[in-house]
Order: sequence, then C-alpha cells, then structure tokens
Amino acid sequence: MKPRVCILRTDGTNCDMETRHAFQMAGAQCSMVHVNQLRSGEDKLSDYQIIALPGGFSYGDDVHSGKILAVELTSFLKEGLQEFVDSGKPVIGICNGFQVLVRTGLLPERKMGDIRCTLMNNDSGRFECRWINLRVEESRCIFTRGMSGQTISIQVAHGEGKFYAGREQLEQLEKDDRVVFRYSTGDGASTMEYPYNPNGSLNAIAGICDSTGLVLGLMPHPERFVSVYQHPNWRRGGIDYPHGLPLFKNAVDYCLGM
Repeated sequence: MKPRVCILRTDGTNCDMETRHAFQMAGAQCSMVHVNQLRSGEDKLSDYQIIALPGGFSYGDDVHSGKILAVELTSFLKEGLQEFVDSGKPVIGICNGFQVLVRTGLLPERKMGDIRCTLMNNDSGRFECRWINLRVEESRCIFTRGMSGQTISIQVAHGEGKFYAGREQLEQLEKDDRVVFRYSTGDGASTMEYPYNPNGSLNAIAGICDSTGLVLGLMPHPERFVSVYQHPNWRRGGIDYPHGLPLFKNAVDYCLGM
C-alpha cells in the first residue's frame, strides 16, 4: 500500500501541486485537502500517514506569514493534529508551511499552542528568490536519513524567513541535534553572509525538526528540485540527481517500514 499524504491547502496556498508531484514521484498516494474539508469532517487526518503543509501565501500572509492558518489549525483542529503527531506520523512544512508549524507550536516542541520561535522579515528588507546552498546536518530527522554532511542546492522564495529563537531555545536546538539544515557556501561552510544566507537566520538555520525527528520545517523548497532539469545549471554537468527528492523518498520509506 502506498502511504497516503494529506497535502493541506487553503486560500493563498500555491505550492501544493509541486508538493503533490514530489510525493507522487517518491511513491506516495496524495490528496489535496482544503482546511475546510477537515473542519467540516468531510475528511479526516487519521486517514493519512503524512501531512504536508506546502508553500505559498496562506490568507495573503495578513498579520504575519502563516499566522491566520496557524490560528485556524490551533482553534479548530488542535486535537486532531496533536493526535497525528503523537501517533508517530511524519509532518513536513515547507516555507509558508514552516511558518505555520512554528506558529502552531508543533515546532520546535511538538505541542500545539506552545510557541518558542518564529520566522521574521528578511534582513534584506525584501522578498528573496534565489538558489542557495544548504548543509545537511547530522540530526534525528527522518526526512534526511543518509544525507548528513552533504551540501545541496535548493531554491528559496520568501519575505519572512529569518529564523529567530531566544538564546536558551537556540542552545537547546543545537544540543539536541534538531538543526537539520544550515545556509552555507558552496564548500559547505555555514554562513551568516548575504546572499548565501538570504535572510539573516540565527546560526544560519534553514530548517529544524522536533525531538522525534518526525516533524520537519524548512524555508527552502525541496519540491522545486525533484528533476535534474529543474536546476538552472543542469546543462553544465555536475548535477547527477535532484537534491530535493530524497526528502520525500525518506518520508515514504519511513511510512512503508512502520
């Protein structure tokens, strides 16, 4: 049986089709599920093995990026989401989805309503859309199994991507090996230098996971690099596999092994 993936969408979501395509390439069965279908009971999270919160501009990113959707999930789907996470099923939030996860509290401490970090306006003061390098850190994240130590090329496209947390929370993330990705130079050295670090994220953090490694949030878009032909330099050689696809395959493989 192919693992079933809930691609959660709402008004303003615009990376749902790409996320579905990525999971389908990885061997999953995907459904595009509007948040209203969950609120009405027409669809249920318990019917799925993976939840994906794709990128975009949910509700126009009014107030803050991802804030309104996060409030909606916390207000109306809190128990179902918490039960999904507590049952040991993977969740991934990409870009706007990452913003939603930190504003629900599912990241970093996997507890709905417990907000410990945020994603702020880019230091550049503008929307950043570019290909960047990411160093894959040694972590407990199931989405990056077998990838630690690699430097991969992925696209970013966001206006509020600066990862920020208080000193104690930041130290805890580092101590617990929950930093999954860091912005880096081409040789894999993490950096705060612009434009390698496109938003000024503390400790060059581009993605984090929860304590189980099953909930992942990242600002870059792995679903935009699931074919070598999507990379701008594919004609020049050196790109022998699509760097984003392994994240989706790892999640599918994890579910198949459950």
